[in-house]
Amino acid sequence: MKFNSVFDIIGPVMIGPSSSHTAGAARIGKAARNLLGKEPKWAKIHLYESFAKTYKGHGTDFALAGGLLGFETDDPRMNQALEMAEDRGLSIQFIEDSAGVDHPNTARLIIGDDTEQIELTGISIGGGKIEITELNGFELRLSGNHPAILIMHNDRFGAIASVTEILAKHEINIGHMEVNRKDVGKEALMVIEVDQNVEDSILKELENADHIEQIAKIVS
Repeated sequence: MKFNSVFDIIGPVMIGPSSSHTAGAARIGKAARNLLGKEPKWAKIHLYESFAKTYKGHGTDFALAGGLLGFETDDPRMNQALEMAEDRGLSIQFIEDSAGVDHPNTARLIIGDDTEQIELTGISIGGGKIEITELNGFELRLSGNHPAILIMHNDRFGAIASVTEILAKHEINIGHMEVNRKDVGKEALMVIEVDQNVEDSILKELENADHIEQIAKIVS
């Protein structure tokens, strides 16, 4: 039998009105910001099904904006996030998308600045919890509940071993790991959830490992 924690029963500490439509949306926005590695200058956000129908009334719009600005779910500024984004030069476009999706609370975020961009799909699964299901065309399963490292690399022998050896050397425990590739020998993505935030010095060491192209992290 699976037992919920008291935090699952009570729900997240958050600005309302909805744990799934507000708190979850804020966490999706913040995950996208973390993966870009900086505050974006623009965002195109596709909303699907329930998100598309109720995003204004349930605060999904300002919650996503707050996440992109780096706000936590309980930040008292959350319901002013749209105005604050405009003041900070962050242009956000919301698109009500009629395409079919697997979950009613789905958002696809395309965010960037003058030099780079990322595309991320996230779903809010209830109680403020989220899953990131796609990043730049790679399918993945990322909860957002733990620190994580996302590593773009060449699909070559030894790439995974070089990463895990560095993490083991620094006594960083891996809670969940998956690897996805677009084709044999082409670009691949490693997703590693760990038990503690990874220091920048270790990330730099990982960047210098064999066949590694780019690294992003999500902090807890």
